[in-house]
Amino acid sequence: MNPLTFFLLLAVALCLAAIAGLTRPLWRTAAIEPADGAAPRRRLGLAAALAVFAIVIAGGGYGWLGAPDLLALGPGTRSAAAPPPNGASAAASDPARAQIAAMVDQLAERLKSRPDDAEGWQMLSRSYAALGRHAEAAEAFRKAIPLNPRDASLLVDLAASLVAMDRGAMQGESAGLVERALAIDPAHPKALAFAGLIAFDRKDYPTAVKHWEALARVEPADSPFSQQIRASVAQARQLAGMPPGAEAAPAATSASPPAGAPARVSGTVRLAPSLKDRVAPDDTLFVFARAADDGGGPRMPLAILRRQAKDLPLQFTLDDSLSMSPAARLSGATRVIVGARLSRSGNAMPQPGDLQGLSAAVAVGTTGLQIEIGEPAAK
Repeated sequence: MNPLTFFLLLAVALCLAAIAGLTRPLWRTAAIEPADGAAPRRRLGLAAALAVFAIVIAGGGYGWLGAPDLLALGPGTRSAAAPPPNGASAAASDPARAQIAAMVDQLAERLKSRPDDAEGWQMLSRSYAALGRHAEAAEAFRKAIPLNPRDASLLVDLAASLVAMDRGAMQGESAGLVERALAIDPAHPKALAFAGLIAFDRKDYPTAVKHWEALARVEPADSPFSQQIRASVAQARQLAGMPPGAEAAPAATSASPPAGAPARVSGTVRLAPSLKDRVAPDDTLFVFARAADDGGGPRMPLAILRRQAKDLPLQFTLDDSLSMSPAARLSGATRVIVGARLSRSGNAMPQPGDLQGLSAAVAVGTTGLQIEIGEPAAK
């Protein structure tokens, strides 16, 4: 599969997830505000309409999203110079679109007097993007980002809107935005996919391989995109003149785990019963291992596994196949701290409201760990 097509498919799924996560607070807000208030009804209606609109576009628009001459980076997005093809015309011309656009415009009008409404600017920017109004989306993203400086998704989504307007922006501002996103969240799936696409576009195939292989390590093995990721990695490797799968092999290190112990840790993660009502089924679950302070290793994760809260309780195994960098692997450490974190934002870096549980320092090779997520995550 063409790497561009793979990225577009991934972007559709991630954009849907972003809309779902973005609208969830609006449903909650509408539920607790007075029932006779017009504002909560409008927000609830906008949340529902956007969700339905995104599903319709994602379901009916694959044919034009996958077009190799376009870089449409989400539901409803396409080059401003090209008209919607027949395959998407029905969804794009549906009366619901006009209703959604009107509600989005109402939100934009309200935000003129609320410049510090972080949640509102997030919703407005992504609503514009879902409608294909990328110039307005970019302007709204530029208002939202300073209010959410640690939100990697906003940076990548701004990059996507800039490229949707002008594909030449891929090697300009968009590339810098993606770099900033990866500095915040090195395991951000859309940022990794986009970074690989940027490298592939400039024919830097080894760098594309690096980013897409990192994406493969954080994407669940049973994800519908796993096979497409591997196909794109294989194509980039071939163009780079690299042997198939060479980078996936564990790197030799001078340090090694205790004699006879495999370079992995395993156990079970559970959620404290008292926190059950604070967690949504689609919250992101990260299970990771990092070098213990007394191990002299890097602070970045040596292995990381990405799942969802609905998978709890989860039996896990962390090993070198889940490393983020050949230079930082579990097999290069002797003692590690294993942790689990639930993230509503989906960012690999801790955010306010995240919940976590950590083990004591254990030897690499330890099995049967029991980790309970039961406290706020440290920033």
